[in-house]
Amino acid sequence: MVQKLRRGYTTGTCAAGAAKAAALALWRGEEVQEITLTLPRGEIITLPVTVHKGVEEAEAIIIKDAGDDPDVTHGVAIHVRARKQAGGITLRGGEGIGIVTRPGLAVPVGEPAINPVPRAMIKEAVAAIVPPGLGMELEISIPEGARLARRTLNPRLGIEGGLSILGTTGIVEPMSEEAFRNSLVPQIDVALAAGWETLVLTPGRLGQRQAEEKYGLPATAIILTSNFIGYLLEACVERRVKRVLLWGHGGKLVKVAGGIFYTHSHVADARQEIIAALAAAAGASREIVQQILAATTVEAIQEVIRGSDFEPGFWDSLAARASQRATDLVHGELTVGTALLNLQGDIMGRDEVARQIMGDWGYDR
Repeated sequence: MVQKLRRGYTTGTCAAGAAKAAALALWRGEEVQEITLTLPRGEIITLPVTVHKGVEEAEAIIIKDAGDDPDVTHGVAIHVRARKQAGGITLRGGEGIGIVTRPGLAVPVGEPAINPVPRAMIKEAVAAIVPPGLGMELEISIPEGARLARRTLNPRLGIEGGLSILGTTGIVEPMSEEAFRNSLVPQIDVALAAGWETLVLTPGRLGQRQAEEKYGLPATAIILTSNFIGYLLEACVERRVKRVLLWGHGGKLVKVAGGIFYTHSHVADARQEIIAALAAAAGASREIVQQILAATTVEAIQEVIRGSDFEPGFWDSLAARASQRATDLVHGELTVGTALLNLQGDIMGRDEVARQIMGDWGYDR
């Protein structure tokens, strides 16, 4: 029997709950131990909360429970401090809440990274508690936020100094592939807002570092795709990106040459078979094909091929095939180039579009 995974709550839900509890303490003197909320889809939940009431302010703390999802913010304390003010409800970012520094996100530059749905949830949670004609300032903080943010995409998105308050439904679905994919897409919006019409799509941080440090490609144009290469290519089309450079280790991008666009090894690992088929088509002997199929890494396959009659241009042609399969996926609505790297960051092969894109960015070797 498959065990059902436990759902959790977003940072936005926790902030809204803490805000409501702090508001009850500030305006009504109620120091509750549980708080009830209605989520955007109408679900009613109750969360444990700790409340501290002072003379002029009140603070509430909720410990985030992400359920069975491997969320970086699971177990963190989300604090909301409430203070009275003349009118309106004002949200402020305190310790550990990131500040948006680049355009392209749902929150304007200079504002705390509290997304629109959580903002609405927080204000709705407290609106009926604040007396008519009066107002309240709510300061949200996550004391561990600055440290934890280094393990998220926030630094690449231009969100500095801490975490974001996120959520659209209020619920964290455990192991949600959709949520992870969607978290990658804002990188494109930030890159477009920075003025780039050509983007670099790379599966991992090693490829990112090599692109920036070894080849001087622009950091703000580089998009991390994880295993969702096809999904990010389609997102680029939706946002009218003009050109894309697929950039990364040959062992990952060779899968694209075989028409595989979700590249997790547990789902699709046909590296040897793809290279063997293309090598055979290029004239490789039966012995070399068998050695390719027996190899365990692309680096080992490089050594098998090295010095063969078909080696010159082989990796370039493999890169070109990856570009063609990616172009076919998006029905020709993107210009795609591909560069294949080894673990040291050396270029194994690249096609003409990749050469042109890199040349446009000043790398013309």
